[in-house]
Amino acid sequence: MDAIAFHDLSKLTPTQRAALLERTEADLAPYLRDVEPIIAAVREQGDAALIDCARRFDGVALDTLKVSAQAISEAEKELDGRLVEAIKLSVRQVRRFHEAQMPEELWLSERTPGAMIGDRWTPIDSVACYVPRGKGFFPSSAIMTAVPARVAGAGRVVIVTPPGPDGTADAATRFIASLIGIDDIYLCGGAQAVAAVAFGTQTVPRCAKIVGPGSPWLSAARQLLSNRIDPGSPAGPSELVVYADDTVPAELAALDLLVESEHGPDSSAFLVTAVPDVARAVAVAIPGLWEKIGEYRAGFSRTVLGGDKGGIVLAPSVEAAFDFVNDYAAEHLAVLSTSAFDLLPLIRNAGEILLGPHSAIPIANFVLGPSHVLPTGGRAATASPLSVFDFLKRSSIAYVSRAGYERLAPAARAFARYEGFRAHENAVSDIREDILLRASAVDR
Repeated sequence: MDAIAFHDLSKLTPTQRAALLERTEADLAPYLRDVEPIIAAVREQGDAALIDCARRFDGVALDTLKVSAQAISEAEKELDGRLVEAIKLSVRQVRRFHEAQMPEELWLSERTPGAMIGDRWTPIDSVACYVPRGKGFFPSSAIMTAVPARVAGAGRVVIVTPPGPDGTADAATRFIASLIGIDDIYLCGGAQAVAAVAFGTQTVPRCAKIVGPGSPWLSAARQLLSNRIDPGSPAGPSELVVYADDTVPAELAALDLLVESEHGPDSSAFLVTAVPDVARAVAVAIPGLWEKIGEYRAGFSRTVLGGDKGGIVLAPSVEAAFDFVNDYAAEHLAVLSTSAFDLLPLIRNAGEILLGPHSAIPIANFVLGPSHVLPTGGRAATASPLSVFDFLKRSSIAYVSRAGYERLAPAARAFARYEGFRAHENAVSDIREDILLRASAVDR
């Protein structure tokens, strides 16, 4: 039987427990060194550097970096009808969810006498939606990033994605673009894609922000270029925590545990339980499920579940189990229990929380509605899933009447005087009153 890592929380030292919380992407230093020359080349050479990167990293000789309008409009013909309908369903679901999420454009309230205060939401001018490749095609990422961007009203939405072996974007990504009204798909991936939209090239437009999941090289480029482009929410290698008790079959927990562990050897996946029999039953069930997913993906899952970034975590109590869950702050959290809603108050930190035995991770990943671009690397403790709010910005709005000014100015003047700002103090002093009085006299 393949070895599955087993971690008994009651026997771990604080150092050993802390080590379980580390992610494969915790140290970006090696990647930062690798991407620096790529970024420099794109900044200096533009399209030529992107074409060279496609040759070196993707094994493709590109004549152009932009996908043709014809390739986008005719993409549906290349797809199986069942996939076409699945894509249409996903787009509808994601659009509906994010339309419901949109905030009121403007609200104002007289929370203090004589002053109207509130917020105004406006869309960002431009965004690049990154659709990764690597170990497979991920067109669902186009839906989960570009649809919320379109709903939010972002001024210009483009897709950047590595070229496939045929020298273009995969057909599903092209069809999604046609379905949601995106004309611009650019063939560049990894660090070079971030650099392209951060600086702009002869073909690729400069964008205000980039969103979407990707590799450590992508994350490293985002970090290095954060002074040139909004790097978006963190979305690195996949990670999952499955909490299970004895009210659902242990085989179900094993089935779900493989979902994120098959992404790649840099993924993280843990079963967390307070029931020893559940831990043992899951360990027994996993090898049989590996046989059903093919050696390529099973190899990734074995690496994850047998290493120090995955496996089975046995907690001494339910409370201790959720202490670990909250400390881990996983991208995905599946709560496999018939009392899942009763456990919800114990959960503070997770990118998404899937409650109950039918809330399967693939449904959430592909067709449920919320975006599957979720914070990784423990950042779910402070960050949120990608949503319309990633494509909106908020301005504070205020209007102060004369009566409100007279009520609030003395306090503002006191702060200005204490902090040593004379211009601030003058701006709420008799000088202002004199200016307004002279202006009103002229008007009369």
